[in-house]
Amino acid sequence: MFRTLARLVVDPTLVNPTAIPSPEVVFAHNPVQLSRWLEEVFAVNGLVKYLPTPLTAPTGNQAVIDGLRMPAGLLTELPSAITQGTTIPPGYKVNPLLATTTALPWDHLIYAFLLENTGIVEILGEVVRRYKVGETLAPPSVQTLVWARNTEELFFRDPPQFHILGVSSQLRPDARVNRRNAYWRMFGRDLSHSPLGAPLDGQPWKRDVGAGSNARFFDIWEEMLRQVWQGILNDRNSGGPNATDRSYIAYLCQSLSEMLTMRRRGGMLAQEEFAYVTMLNWFHLTVEYETPVVKDLKAEAGVNGNPADRLAAIGARVGINPPRESRELFELAGLLSPLMWFIENGAFNDEADAEMLYHSNGVPNPVIADAMIRIIDLWQSATGTRIKDPTVVSVSPDAKRPAQPLRLPEPTPTAAAPVFAPSSNGAKAKV
Repeated sequence: MFRTLARLVVDPTLVNPTAIPSPEVVFAHNPVQLSRWLEEVFAVNGLVKYLPTPLTAPTGNQAVIDGLRMPAGLLTELPSAITQGTTIPPGYKVNPLLATTTALPWDHLIYAFLLENTGIVEILGEVVRRYKVGETLAPPSVQTLVWARNTEELFFRDPPQFHILGVSSQLRPDARVNRRNAYWRMFGRDLSHSPLGAPLDGQPWKRDVGAGSNARFFDIWEEMLRQVWQGILNDRNSGGPNATDRSYIAYLCQSLSEMLTMRRRGGMLAQEEFAYVTMLNWFHLTVEYETPVVKDLKAEAGVNGNPADRLAAIGARVGINPPRESRELFELAGLLSPLMWFIENGAFNDEADAEMLYHSNGVPNPVIADAMIRIIDLWQSATGTRIKDPTVVSVSPDAKRPAQPLRLPEPTPTAAAPVFAPSSNGAKAKV
């Protein structure tokens, strides 16, 4: 959400692709404003308006939104006052409000899961902690001081009562456990690093889940990727057999859709998903550009630099090493979030629609098929899972082929193992 807000403050209609986002303006707002803005975004229910057909999952169900959102009267009595053209310090014009003029979708939970595997929560959380308790980091600029205050207020304390970010309480006090519980239920996998902080007895995020965990989610997901890759290889075949099975691809997509919607029965995980993707979006925005935080920590990577490089440099300052696959995870998070919403909404359950995942021959702008090529490249590189079929096929010379070569096969993780290879992610670096 905050990455979108950084665009909205300079381009309220989101129609100017050359507009440069302004994360500094986002970070400069008071945390009360930011919290109220999130209430406004949630109340508008942008997911329903984002997809071509109404979202059938309970997260997008208007009754669920109405039941969880802040009453309209309270929203208008104390609006966020975040508007376009905002400068630093932020302006406080009342109208027009961004969230009420634009219905904004939020990211899928897969976005938060992938980004949290980079260790970004632990790394930037440690940055905030060090700024608050001592002087082991260089003195912050005023902008970084405000960012640290906002980060702690929004994500590392119990939120104000009755707000949409209120997903921890005396009944579930540990935010680390709460996020992992959501990931385990939705995707049947743990994060690839152990939780930092106070010791935990066993794996408490798995308690009381019962049968409500999609243990086979990533097995089916990777099988779907293999079948889509087969379709990509055969899409421009000039000869030989075509092993593409679009009905099987549609069936796999339907299976994924049913697994995801099963976990949302009655609106479960709606509030948690919104809170967690919002949190990871804030951290993503922090390292996506040369923000004051990045500059103060001497972690610049250049205007066109990668957020993974900035995160690694910041991690070196606080003794926490992100995993080697962080670069792929940042890009995958952005690509998989919209794709997973469409899969969950059943957009590819029909055989004809499933062709969009691999068919590009003769298609003027094959956005989905091109994205799938990139997703397969990144997924194979990040996980080491053998996705690409090594069978040699004959394709026309102008066929678009991915640049990523086939990697050597590695053991496929079991359903109970982390998705990504073990690393020092989330662990203190040795000094």
